[in-house]
Amino acid sequence: MFLSRNDTSYTSHTSATGPVLNPHDLTRSTGGSSSGCAALVAAGEIDMAIGGDQGGSIRMPSSWCGLYGLKPTYGLVPYTGIFPIELTIDHTGPIARTVEDVALLLEVIAGDDGLDPRQSGAEVKPYTDSLVGNANNIKIGIVTEGFGWDGLSEEDVDHVVREAGFSLQASGAIVDEISIPMHRDGIHIWNGIGIEGLTSLMVNGNGMGTNWKGHYSTKLLDAYGKGRKIRADEYSETVKMTMLLGQYMTEQYNGKYYAIAQNLGQKLKQAYDNALQEYDVLIMPTTPMKATKIPSSDASKAEIISRALEMIHNTAPFNVTGHPAINVPCEKSECLPVGMMIVGKHGEDDTVLRVAHAFQSLHQPVATNV
Repeated sequence: MFLSRNDTSYTSHTSATGPVLNPHDLTRSTGGSSSGCAALVAAGEIDMAIGGDQGGSIRMPSSWCGLYGLKPTYGLVPYTGIFPIELTIDHTGPIARTVEDVALLLEVIAGDDGLDPRQSGAEVKPYTDSLVGNANNIKIGIVTEGFGWDGLSEEDVDHVVREAGFSLQASGAIVDEISIPMHRDGIHIWNGIGIEGLTSLMVNGNGMGTNWKGHYSTKLLDAYGKGRKIRADEYSETVKMTMLLGQYMTEQYNGKYYAIAQNLGQKLKQAYDNALQEYDVLIMPTTPMKATKIPSSDASKAEIISRALEMIHNTAPFNVTGHPAINVPCEKSECLPVGMMIVGKHGEDDTVLRVAHAFQSLHQPVATNV
């Protein structure tokens, strides 16, 4: 097993050691920021990994590498000892080549550790027991707003995911296409939280900050703090941009827009919860596009930054709301994996895994070594 956080964006070209290459196509990104996790699992070097997810960093590399990757319900898995980004959107969870391995690893790592303030006693379940091979009487809502992102969505990705969602009817599910208009606002709400929150905790707070009870990793805090002071010029372009914008927003607006975003996050959660009163899970593409080309060594700052942040529109909202969400590999298009995201109710990670397993059983798109 492997735990990795080796990139500083949602692709894999900003790593300090060089781009992390996608095992399916070495010219393309692995996705990030848990890029090392996904690359090693997809290449067959390891069986499973634990990734970090603040805006999609488990699900997006899983999507681009053809793996199963679960962002659990917020607080279900302790984050203790992992370098944080923003306390309210930090998640950690399993990546593997099969649903069975994801469920097994979740059983091992889930549960309160008494040290992480993100946790609130979420019930731990025997997740492997939920893998029954069917989705009988499960109601599924395919979210229209997760498709057709202007300038981002690829037609083949939208087609494959929509077909994959409806194919679950053959496993006993009831599938409808539904609308959640506020989903389109989720990325903006996440930006309001993520940019200022990252700057406050990860940068100014040296990864630990203050005003929370739990375990502080003092050696990590000290090492990172010293490194930040003398080597800040080595931050990636994406981190530099985020730091500058986050500091500007804090100084000019006194945290007002961070606070507004957190308040809107409650409304966003309610919008999904309203849909989940009628449906057991929601479905949409994990990423609007397949794995993108790694920028060249002489790429402009604009290209480096845009390539690093353009794929989080469907994943990031669920970091704000804390719903469990898993990437499920559907099929390949143009020799690249396409990922479907299944989102469930708070605490019902078992239902999310059941639907993912039903799809795996129908199509057997189990990720194999590249």
